[in-house]
Amino acid sequence: MFRPILTLAAVVGMAAPALAAEPTGTQVTAPGGERVNMVIIFGDDACPQGKGDEITVCARKAESERYRIPEPFRDNNGGPKNEAWNNKVIAYERVGASGAQSCSPVGAGGQTGCVSQFIKNAYAERKQSSDVQFSKMIEAEREKRLGKIDDEAARTQSDVEDEEKAYFARKQKQAEAEAKAKAEAAQHGPPAPGQ
Repeated sequence: MFRPILTLAAVVGMAAPALAAEPTGTQVTAPGGERVNMVIIFGDDACPQGKGDEITVCARKAESERYRIPEPFRDNNGGPKNEAWNNKVIAYERVGASGAQSCSPVGAGGQTGCVSQFIKNAYAERKQSSDVQFSKMIEAEREKRLGKIDDEAARTQSDVEDEEKAYFARKQKQAEAEAKAKAEAAQHGPPAPGQ
């Protein structure tokens, strides 16, 4: 009975470092339809290149972080063990709260406390969140791509303008040559029949 469990634990234990050595990534589709690949890499690992229109952003962490529990999960400051007694009392005080500033559907003005509660919760979540801000990294990558597109568009526009100038110069030379030929023909008169 215990032998298969120990064998399974050994296999999982040997496979875990191999799986953890790979960069972890998340692929999402942005609202514009572009694919975004968010990857956390460690030490001197290379950031994988995006394929096609895919945006790949990499967050680099120290090599010592590779096999560790992610930082937001190390110290559970929001857990029940770490909660101050005062906060528990305040939570119990709000159990039957209704009326103004209570964020309750009961009583007049109960909704007025919801905004402050949402703000307080948002600050608490931000304090517990990861230090990697992929949204800023994705925006920077988009700006870099748009810069390349602008440079490429400027080069293309310059090439088109050069081609137009050359075309109009050829047309002008052709028109001048035709006008010169007509002037010479008019000066010498029509050719005599049979010549």
